[in-house]
Amino acid sequence: MKAWRLHAYHSPLRFEDVPEPQITEPTDVIVKIGGAGVCRTDLHLVEGVWAETLGTPLPHIIGHENAGWVAAVGSGVTEFRVGDPVILHPVISCGKCLSCRAGEDMHCENMRFPGLTVDGGYAQFIKTGERSLIRLEDHVRPDDVAPLADAGITAYRAVRKAAPLATPGTTVTLIGMGGLGHIAVQLMRELGSADILAVDTDRVRLDLALEYGADRGVLANHRTVEQVRDLTKGRGSDIIIDFVGTDQTHAEAMRMLRKGGTYFVVGYGGVLKAPSLDLINNEFNIIGNLVGNYTELYELMQLYARGKVRLHATKYELSDGWRVLEMLDKGQINGRAVLVP
Repeated sequence: MKAWRLHAYHSPLRFEDVPEPQITEPTDVIVKIGGAGVCRTDLHLVEGVWAETLGTPLPHIIGHENAGWVAAVGSGVTEFRVGDPVILHPVISCGKCLSCRAGEDMHCENMRFPGLTVDGGYAQFIKTGERSLIRLEDHVRPDDVAPLADAGITAYRAVRKAAPLATPGTTVTLIGMGGLGHIAVQLMRELGSADILAVDTDRVRLDLALEYGADRGVLANHRTVEQVRDLTKGRGSDIIIDFVGTDQTHAEAMRMLRKGGTYFVVGYGGVLKAPSLDLINNEFNIIGNLVGNYTELYELMQLYARGKVRLHATKYELSDGWRVLEMLDKGQINGRAVLVP
């Protein structure tokens, strides 16, 4: 089969012929890729950001946002048949550790993570486990929803945490209206009751956020903090969800946060610094957010199937994989990109 493989950090991927994955365990499932989402984490992997944390063996097929059709199943698989349309939770979990038993698959002590620790979905086929699969509704196409497998549930997890705080009369500020942010706007409108401020450096992305349910758009510039404070009558935002995670957005978020407010950090790459006196005096809450669990992906797919969430995505041929990653790196992707074999 054809696949994009990383052979060395800080080097372009190679599009090459590799063996198709094979069933080796009773619960293994081979999925024919219908769509593979392109994520900034894929860029971070190429850049070596995860090298020490994950120890990814090279060469490696990247891609962790995957959906498609079941192509083969192991002898112990009971819930899926060849031909079933499915979306893949990004983690292959063991089901036995305490995290799995608590329903927090992404903290599995024995996890395998296709696209990060084992071969992923920038390919024609991928191997996963039965526990990772969710069957799609008949009217849902795999190439239409692949990015929801990571971008979608990452946004969903953060919004689901924040929603109980987003009561009538409060304000939530969402920073970054790209692949995750435009999903988060819709989810906050569905699950919360707060006024929604969308912040981005790009007017097109802001217009998309307003179309999807944001109440106000803030064009990020040297006056971002002042704009948000003006729109909240000087009090600041009750909730901030940061999908960018740079030094600048961290610093600005802490200045935009209302006393007693909560800052949800989703994007990463920067360093968050805050004087302990400010945290105590203002009773700020800072919460980190990882990818969502299996149940959250199931719930998100229910919302999508009912038309409550839309995904703004552009589809490309699998052979365009490296070009699309370069476009993402240059900020030329609006919403999400999907590779279709």
